[in-house]
Amino acid sequence: MRDILAEIVAKKRLIVDEAKKNMPLDRLRAELEVGRFQMSRAVVKGSWSLIAECKLQSPAKGRLNATHSVVELAKIYEANGAAMLSVHTDPHFLGSNESFIDVRRAVGLPLLRKDFVIDEYQIYEARWLGADAVLLIVRILTAEQLKKFLYVTWSLGMDALVEVHDEADLSTALETNAAFIGINNRNLKTFVTSIDQTLELLPSIPTEDRSRVLISESGVSTVEDIKRLRAAGLDGILVGEGLVRATDIAAQTRAFSV
Repeated sequence: MRDILAEIVAKKRLIVDEAKKNMPLDRLRAELEVGRFQMSRAVVKGSWSLIAECKLQSPAKGRLNATHSVVELAKIYEANGAAMLSVHTDPHFLGSNESFIDVRRAVGLPLLRKDFVIDEYQIYEARWLGADAVLLIVRILTAEQLKKFLYVTWSLGMDALVEVHDEADLSTALETNAAFIGINNRNLKTFVTSIDQTLELLPSIPTEDRSRVLISESGVSTVEDIKRLRAAGLDGILVGEGLVRATDIAAQTRAFSV
C-alpha cells in the first residue's frame, strides 16, 4: 500500500537541504523578528475556534479548488469569522513559501505554517516567513525532537499545534508542555478521514490534561460534525477541504465558526 506520509517526508528532506543552501540558518536568524504568541491570543480554551486552511490540493484527492487563490481564500475566511488561518507550504498541496508570504501581506489573522517539520531549520524559516505558529507532527518526530522543537518554537515567540493520530502519539505529546493538541482525523498512510478518530481518542486524554486546547483536524464537512465535536469537548477545528469544496465558501466559513 502506498505510504503517502513517507513519500512526503522523503521529499521534504531534499527540500530542506536545498533551502539551507539558498538561505543559511545564520542569515535566517539574523533577519527574523520574534513573534508575540498570536495563536494563544486567538485560539483560547473554552471558546470555539475555526482554523481555516488555505488548501488547493490533496495528495490523495488531487485538485480541490481551482477557482480561488490561497490569498482569495484567506480573505474570505478572515471576513467570515475564522479565528486563524492555516497555510500550506508543501508542494504536495500546491503550497509554497511565496504563497505564504502573499497571505501574510493580505490578512491580519494569525497564521499557522502547515508543513512537515523534520528539521529545526524549518521552524526558524517559518518565523522568517511571518508565521505565528507551526505544526509539529508527532508521528514523524522522536520524543526528543518534539521537545526540542517545541522550545525552539517558543523561543521565537510562536505557538505549536502538536498533531497526534493515535494513543501512542498522544502519550508522547502529553509528556510535553504543549498547549495545543491537534487530533488528526486522517489516516496518515492512506489519507482517508473520519471524525470518529477524534471522538475515539478523546477518552484517552486524562482529566488533568483537559486544560490544553484540543483541536480536531481534517474530515469535518458538515455542521452536524461540528455539533458532535463541540458536544464532546473540543475547542476548535482545523478545516481545509470542508471549506474549499463548499458551494458558498463564505457561508460555510460562517457556519463552521460559531
